[in-house]
Amino acid sequence: MGKHLALNRPGYGACPSCSDCRANSPDTAKQNHIVRYITFAVGFVAYIAALIIEPTNILKTILFFAAYLAFGSSVLYAAFRSIIKMKIFDENFLMAVATIGAFAIGEYAEGVAVMIFYQIGELFQDFAVGRSRKSVVDLMDIRPDYANLKTSDGLRRIEPQNVNVGDIIVVRAGEKIPLDGFVIEGFASIDASALTGESMPSDVLPGSEILAGSVNLNGLLTIKVTKPFGESTVSKILDLVQNAGDKKTKTERFITKFARIYTPIVVLAALALSIIPPLVMPGQSFVEWINRALVFLVVSCPCALVISIPLGYFGGIGGASRSGILIKGSNYLDALTNVKTVVFDKTGTLTHGVFSVTQAVPAPGFDKNRLLHLAAHAESLSNHPIALSVQKAYDAQIDNGRVTNHKEIAGLGIKADIDKQQVLAGNRRLMTTHKIDVPKVQTTGTTVFVAVNGTFAGYIEIEDQLKPGSRQAINELKKSGVKNIAMLTGDNVAAAQKAAEKIGISEFYAELLPQDKVEKLESILKHSENYGTLAFVGDGINDAPVLARADIGVAMGGLGSDAAIEAADVVLITDEPIKLATAIRIAKKTRRIVWQNIVFSLFVKAVILILGALGLTTMWAAVFGDVGVAMLAVLNSMRTLKKILD
Repeated sequence: MGKHLALNRPGYGACPSCSDCRANSPDTAKQNHIVRYITFAVGFVAYIAALIIEPTNILKTILFFAAYLAFGSSVLYAAFRSIIKMKIFDENFLMAVATIGAFAIGEYAEGVAVMIFYQIGELFQDFAVGRSRKSVVDLMDIRPDYANLKTSDGLRRIEPQNVNVGDIIVVRAGEKIPLDGFVIEGFASIDASALTGESMPSDVLPGSEILAGSVNLNGLLTIKVTKPFGESTVSKILDLVQNAGDKKTKTERFITKFARIYTPIVVLAALALSIIPPLVMPGQSFVEWINRALVFLVVSCPCALVISIPLGYFGGIGGASRSGILIKGSNYLDALTNVKTVVFDKTGTLTHGVFSVTQAVPAPGFDKNRLLHLAAHAESLSNHPIALSVQKAYDAQIDNGRVTNHKEIAGLGIKADIDKQQVLAGNRRLMTTHKIDVPKVQTTGTTVFVAVNGTFAGYIEIEDQLKPGSRQAINELKKSGVKNIAMLTGDNVAAAQKAAEKIGISEFYAELLPQDKVEKLESILKHSENYGTLAFVGDGINDAPVLARADIGVAMGGLGSDAAIEAADVVLITDEPIKLATAIRIAKKTRRIVWQNIVFSLFVKAVILILGALGLTTMWAAVFGDVGVAMLAVLNSMRTLKKILD
């Protein structure tokens, strides 16, 4: 009963719960539905009539045969095509051999029953797979159909793909936000639940960042586009979720290989069971042992495993997406169950990444306004949160024309010429590199030192605010089984220590350059080899190498950089650290359900196989062992769809 779980099949939009609809146009699919139901109805009537007719005669046989063709023709055709393609050993082949064999020995009722229950299982499975896929396909509803482009001639409705960065678009009440940008005019409440999993609307106003895929609940918004459609949040979400099924877990790969080896072995075993005992055991009937072999064949179908396992992981990914967590593959979902070490970046991950200047301290010979003037102009071409806070603190117009030879030095700061004077603005190491003496500063925030033409001009203190849920996130991770939690930051030791104490992290490493973070992670990896998988959580572009190096890279998706999201294996859309604990719980629930299916399926099949070989059970038990077990396993897999609350 195998079905492909991909989303990009032709005509998919017609009906997500039916393979016929996914493969054809809506009109053709509707016709296929009608023909299928009529055929099944005719077959069912023929089967009931055959059971009612008491004496065994030609009419009874014809009715059984008609019912068999009504329910089994598609299976027979699929088995024939598999044989032609030399892919013989699949579930269609097993069903065909078992039922034809049942007819050959006169077990007509059992032969037809196998096909009836097999088709019922197919219909049930189509529904279950459709429900699982629908949790992900619902995301397709967030894809915007159009954008209202503002032009000199008024508004023009065009496709989002044709809108350029810098264009102005208008979004009316009830419309979807088509592209990422920021509000330049208007006030409204925004529903971003499809992106973040959060049901509470948020208010936006001029200056607010806004994400594609959100819905404008009220008001009229004028938005300046900051990203093309292909790089927008909604486009990335759809791409990530649709391709998540391409990366398989070890369990899925094993089951696929297992089924390829297992099925031919079962066929050969059934053949041996039907021939060897009657030949070597006196008084044994070939018909009796053939019947046992047919029971053996029916129950041996690996449908429950082949379908329920990928369905379980697919459901887990869909459930995670509904909680605002994008997992790029079932292999990463599975790996989350083994996370024992979590390493956090600080700024923008555990903190808001929104800095504010707490004080500006000029050196002798300089005043506060002069210090802020130099620092603001030096930072004027940077989008770093610290740079933005300095620009905001300078209460005057910044003239970028006065800035030349601007250079951003990773992990150190800024070097630029302002009014033909060389200005340095950065951390203590930047000053040391240029042999400039700076005073010792006792602060729990970040310090930006400023120098002009080699002379120290003063320093500016900047502080960041912790996210309200950061401490709770650490507690939840510990409850989830994470043994080691550490924090890496480029901030000074005092600031890092203060943040770590507030959050509840005992291990932290401060004053790290981007390359230092990779080295430190390597060191932590060596020490945590015996503790399971390591996950790194970060948001900035300088976190991309660390995200790629970790066993599992987790990126903040709302405010995180594109490079970080690209390098990550898991994306937290809401930028909440606690979502990592939610992701781990979803992963553990999914794996638990998958292994329940594996153990249950193998146990029931093993029992019925043994009983069937001993002649202690019938074809009806074999039908339950195949179709019944598959239906129960699929039903159990659907529990992964349920959203886990934080």
